[in-house]
Order: sequence, then structure tokens, then C-alpha cells
Amino acid sequence: MNIEEFRNFCISKKGVTEHFPFDNDTLVFKVGGKMFALSSLKKWESNEQFLNLKCDPDYAQELRAEYESIEPGWHMSKKHWNSVRICKGELPIELIHKLIDHSYDLVVKSLTKKQREAM
Repeated sequence: MNIEEFRNFCISKKGVTEHFPFDNDTLVFKVGGKMFALSSLKKWESNEQFLNLKCDPDYAQELRAEYESIEPGWHMSKKHWNSVRICKGELPIELIHKLIDHSYDLVVKSLTKKQREAM
């Protein structure tokens, strides 16, 4: 996966917007005004690609135990976010897509009915 594939996969989801709320480096994807995925562009350029993705706490623990490439979220709540390292090549693209979908679905589920209907 490259940065364009990541961006296209995220932006294709219903109600998703992209932002640079922190600086010119951190690309953030939101749904309903809430973050579900973010990544450093500089890290992609230096071949240290990773994604920060929201995750159910129990599932996050399972993933971290199973994959070396999945760690507690860097600069995020360690309970609710994972850093998924793409550069190690351990994770199949299907799993990366599944983890992005899981993050998106968690955030959509947390939105009010009114917010979901407005998407």
C-alpha cells in the first residue's frame, strides 16, 4: 500500500473528509467530524509508513499479540488506537483494509442518529 492507495481507500467511504489539523505533515481522515485514521506524510517519504487507526480495546490487544507490526497508537490513546506499521511488510493488504474499515465503523457507530443521517 502506498499513500495514494491509503488516501483513496479512506476518502471513498461515505461522509469522509481529509484534513491537516495539526500541521502540514499529519494527514487526518474524519467521519462526522471525528478522526478514524491518520498518518505522517514525512514517515511515508522516509519509508517508515504507519497508520494510526481507532480500534476496539479487546481487538487491539489481540492484534498487538498476533502481529509485530501492530503497536499501541503513537501519540494517541494506547487503549483505543493502534499504530499499524506498513513498512515491515508483515500485514496483507486485506488485513490493512479490514483495520481501516473497523476504525471507520467504530466512529460511525459512535455518531448520533442525526449525524449518521447527515452523512
